[in-house]
Amino acid sequence: MREFNQWSGFKGKKWKLEINTRDFIQNNYTPYDGDEAFLAGPTEATSKLWGKLQKLQKEERAKGGVLDMDTDIVSSLTSHKPGYIDEDMKELEQIVGLQTDKPLKRAFMPFGGIKMAEEALTTYGYTPNPELHKIFTDYHKTHNQGVYDAYTPEMRAARKNKIITGLPDTYGRGRIVGDYRRVALYGIDILIEGKKNDFSNCGEGTMSEDVIRLREEITMQINALYGIKEMAKLYGFDISEPAKNAKEACQWLYFGYLAAIKTQNGAAMSIGRISTFLDIYIQRDLDNGILTEVEAQELVDHLVMKLRMVKFARIPSYNELFSGDPVWATLSIAGKGLDGRSMVTKSDFRFLHTLENMGPSPEPNLTVLYSSKLPETFRRYASSISIRTSSIQYENDDVMRPEWGDDYAICCCVSATQIGKEMQFFGARANLAKCLLYAINGGVDAKTRVQVGPKYNAITSEYLDYDEVMEKYDAMMEWLVDVYVNTLNLIHYMHDKYYYEAAEMALIDTDVRRTFATGIAGFSHVVDSLSAIKYAKVKTIRDESGFVVDFETTGEFPKYGNDDDRADDIAVWLLGTFIEKIKKRHTYRNSEPTTSILTITSNVVYGKATAALPDGRKAGAPLAPGANPSYGAEQNGLLASLNSLTKLPYEWALDGISNTQTISPDTLGHDEGERVTNLVNVLDGYFDKGAHHLNVNVFGTEKLIDCMEHPEKEEYANFTIRVSGYAVKFIDLTREQQLDVISRTCHKSM
Repeated sequence: MREFNQWSGFKGKKWKLEINTRDFIQNNYTPYDGDEAFLAGPTEATSKLWGKLQKLQKEERAKGGVLDMDTDIVSSLTSHKPGYIDEDMKELEQIVGLQTDKPLKRAFMPFGGIKMAEEALTTYGYTPNPELHKIFTDYHKTHNQGVYDAYTPEMRAARKNKIITGLPDTYGRGRIVGDYRRVALYGIDILIEGKKNDFSNCGEGTMSEDVIRLREEITMQINALYGIKEMAKLYGFDISEPAKNAKEACQWLYFGYLAAIKTQNGAAMSIGRISTFLDIYIQRDLDNGILTEVEAQELVDHLVMKLRMVKFARIPSYNELFSGDPVWATLSIAGKGLDGRSMVTKSDFRFLHTLENMGPSPEPNLTVLYSSKLPETFRRYASSISIRTSSIQYENDDVMRPEWGDDYAICCCVSATQIGKEMQFFGARANLAKCLLYAINGGVDAKTRVQVGPKYNAITSEYLDYDEVMEKYDAMMEWLVDVYVNTLNLIHYMHDKYYYEAAEMALIDTDVRRTFATGIAGFSHVVDSLSAIKYAKVKTIRDESGFVVDFETTGEFPKYGNDDDRADDIAVWLLGTFIEKIKKRHTYRNSEPTTSILTITSNVVYGKATAALPDGRKAGAPLAPGANPSYGAEQNGLLASLNSLTKLPYEWALDGISNTQTISPDTLGHDEGERVTNLVNVLDGYFDKGAHHLNVNVFGTEKLIDCMEHPEKEEYANFTIRVSGYAVKFIDLTREQQLDVISRTCHKSM
């Protein structure tokens, strides 16, 4: 690899000999342990552009959630002419590039499924182009069509009856994070050279199916790199060589990300971990006197503004699962290096500061990779922003770093991925609460009365016996895991075949590590139901045919979320049992199986499909989200609830353990200083015990109710809350989902 003048002043050798962004970062970043006093406010350009964008967002909301949509152009890297927030103010934009030709205009993306793309249009009053329908029906097969051509009756039944749900069979799978930093550090031509070399070294000897597929994929990646270069030229930039300064580094990096969101509409389109990388360029320019702090903050503000604008055309069933129009443009900051140094830089402060300069926002999904060993000034600043905006989530760097190294990022809500080294096959959720009911009723779905699971003998006794239930539940879980993994294998085979992420994979090593994500829904309800059966008396309520339709539980039983080992041990058993069953199955492309305890606003949809449970939850009621205790179960305060979650081993759920907590401001203290101190202490203690994730909301239930009843108030236009692994504007949730959030525990005592 040749030397570039653009690298002047940068240290290290290895990253100059091979594509190795991590080595560049470790050799060149400047840790910062000071406070936020250096930060600059918004520039006039930032205020004007953000004001224009907020006006467009209001128009979007007034039109039912969509401002504009493409009907005639299939989105590609170069399908649209250059677009700007405001054509008359485009010279103000420090970072340029839109998904389409206009801000907030949603692209037509049919490769995932033509029916889905057309339904997204018709839902909002747009008319699909009949010629495109013909092309993607008669001449070009889509991912969705491939999946449904190959589904077995068993898979269809499990999906239709929602015991496995949220499957990425009708939309882009997402969770693949290109190393967008490579575009800035190396330029496109070096990356093309590297992929061409990989192609030359692939295929000697036997031309097996795997080799043939890889050669085709590398070719697609090379073509995508050429396409990214052409896309940048449309905006007047030549990105063939490395970026020469901070502004170009931000722009080059963003062009890499823009390529991803122009070609994929995945459920999560994370940008990765970019703050420490960009800080190297910013600090060099500051030291050389060619950039001021005001200009540095403006670059960060404008980059984040672009991430706040990412939009995809979605169908109603998708919006029900993932309410609030999220894209999970997750941006990970902070963390520590393997050498023990803090990776907090001034730019980590700058990215958090965007929530002050432009106000709260769900996107990008700001994620702090947390450790109690990070500088106290940073932990206090992040906590103060959380208290004021409820826009940040925290994940435990001390448990993730040993698994993923020090150059990983969050690729969706809470799942980690090694940047540039790894991709993930996303896998939605298995409803283990429904599975428990299948075990009791012999595989028959209590909502639809369809024989979905195997026709095992149902439980016929009046009172549930713990040992009998556990035996049948274990057998039913074996069946569920089998159909779940097989379904995901099929989906990802078809996604690779018909909707391959060439632009993202072009920025990932060819010799890629693959993980296979699965997930659990209904976790706390299963735990509490099994606890009720074990420690109380659970009577079955049957209809005239003898089918169990409800339960009557008498006596007290320990509940998950109260730091009671009797319940918490069941939780640990459930997680361990599920992942062990997953690991016994073959997973697509020899990927490494993982699981998560994670649900989004989909806990409402999952709940609708789930009948009454022995823990007292009524039929159709929302399931508790993620690894959260069931609503009303927590009786011993915030710390006891958090302690229950710390007992779940992260290494058994490498895809993440989501925990969302709402804390009344007065619980944390009576002034900002006291609240910040107490929140830092909570975060330190929680993560030091090995917990993985925490969403922090600081407000009272009264504010939620007032916002729901008076969404027109200006103060609620950008009122952001953390729901489960991501943030939303509360007014963008359906009323049903707003009521679900309101019903969650708001801790009023520690």
